Amino acid sequence: MKKGIDPISLDLLQKEGIIGIRRAKKRNMERIPLACGGYSVNSEKDLVPECLGWAGSVYEHVLEEDKFTFIEDVKNPMSCTILLRGPSRHTIEQVKDAIHDGLRAVKNVFIDGCVIAGAGCFEVQTYQHLMKYKSNVVGRKKIGVQIFADALLSIPRILVSNAGHDPQDAILALLAATENGKMVGVDVFTGGVLSPKDYGIYDNYCVKKQFLHLGSIIAEKLLLVDEIIRAGRTKSED
Repeated sequence: MKKGIDPISLDLLQKEGIIGIRRAKKRNMERIPLACGGYSVNSEKDLVPECLGWAGSVYEHVLEEDKFTFIEDVKNPMSCTILLRGPSRHTIEQVKDAIHDGLRAVKNVFIDGCVIAGAGCFEVQTYQHLMKYKSNVVGRKKIGVQIFADALLSIPRILVSNAGHDPQDAILALLAATENGKMVGVDVFTGGVLSPKDYGIYDNYCVKKQFLHLGSIIAEKLLLVDEIIRAGRTKSED
């Protein structure tokens, strides 16, 4: 129930072996019928056998000062609840964010239907492709291609730097291996190179597509802001 249940009604339900959950959140009221089957009703007059769901086990468990109701062995097990515990709120939030990111990454794989080699492998391969494409470009566009290619190398460089290794040596080793036709990325443990496929390191296709698309757009917006500020200063000086 969304609202409260008076003690007399709770006692009558308990004597009949019926668990009454009061003040349930709206999202739980929507999830329980989906998992157990049946549907919610607004009045006891609408109670019919067809509206009832099914669950193998329903029980209440107390963890410290909080009470949790567990519904297991349901009819349509399409979802579950992950219970997180930690020494502090900050730790729980970090674990929660990590789980959320992991679940979203798995969901993206099913939506995209493909993955991309991680550990900086994609960025280095794209860098090599842009360097080859640069030879066919004439004029100032060469500078733009070079800048975009160099910006891609910042991702493997940051990975190595955060791991405490020399980013320059790692990038040189990565470029040398890539030029020899190898699909390799950076090894954050040794600072060398590794095969992302052998270690199961992959990135989401939609994430890579999005950052390639947004990179140039954000750069254009930042340059536009600089032009607006410059124009405003010139106008105030006049």
